[in-house]
Amino acid sequence: METTLSIPELRRLATEVRKDALRSITAAGSGHPGGSLSAADIMTALYFRCANLPSPTDPDRDRIFWSKGHIAPLLYTLLAYKGFFPKEELMTLRRFGSRLQGHPKKGSPPGVETSTGSLGQGLSVAVGCAYAARYDRLPVRSYCLTGDGELQEGQIWEALMAGAHFQLDNLCAIIDNNGLQIDGKCSEVMCIDDVGARLRAFNWHVISIDGHDMGQCVDALEEAKTVKGRPTAIVAHTIKGKGVSFMENVAGWHGKAPTQAELEQALAELDARQQSLQAAAHCLRHVG
Repeated sequence: METTLSIPELRRLATEVRKDALRSITAAGSGHPGGSLSAADIMTALYFRCANLPSPTDPDRDRIFWSKGHIAPLLYTLLAYKGFFPKEELMTLRRFGSRLQGHPKKGSPPGVETSTGSLGQGLSVAVGCAYAARYDRLPVRSYCLTGDGELQEGQIWEALMAGAHFQLDNLCAIIDNNGLQIDGKCSEVMCIDDVGARLRAFNWHVISIDGHDMGQCVDALEEAKTVKGRPTAIVAHTIKGKGVSFMENVAGWHGKAPTQAELEQALAELDARQQSLQAAAHCLRHVG
């Protein structure tokens, strides 16, 4: 049985995950760093604290679908840290013959639940999984990570209607609400004001959080497990490129790999953050 990680441990782990995701993107010379960094905190909380993931083949495991499949570097890094495949393989991202494709392929590597890439489709898969789990009376929860730009896809709203209609309380959507997409600000490309209000209108239970506050991430994911009679949507307000100063809130880092020099600067900033977290944890232990 895995040891439950504390909030400070999850924070430190999320920083290490960010670093390895960036290393893999730089080695590949292409990839999507901005969203990988913005979603790192809540997805670390999900994979290492809140979801039931004993192995990638356990029939009773929770299912996690990455509808915003372009942030595959984050997905692969989390799966490697779970021990589902060797961490060394992260450096083969996007290489010919690698299992780590630019967008996820089901089962390659272990832990990828479905193939995604074309935006807007993952939530429908998660709805079907949640419905099937309830029908088969399995103790399985179905999670789906989407982006706020992705909410411009019509299929998302069909899935939202279905999830509420079938009262799928074993379904949880996570919206990485970082305000940016490949073409710029979501509000300028296709504005979706007050995502939470729209989701409530579809009869979803909505939890709005700071997606970089690890305590709020854990609390929201745990709250979702207690909701009965309807699905839950967690609107995680995040910063694209979080943790790297020159990437934060810059749409240009949606799908651009850092140079080696930029990677070194990014790692230095993340290392400084790690040291700050360790110092804070040390102080708390002594105060306690």
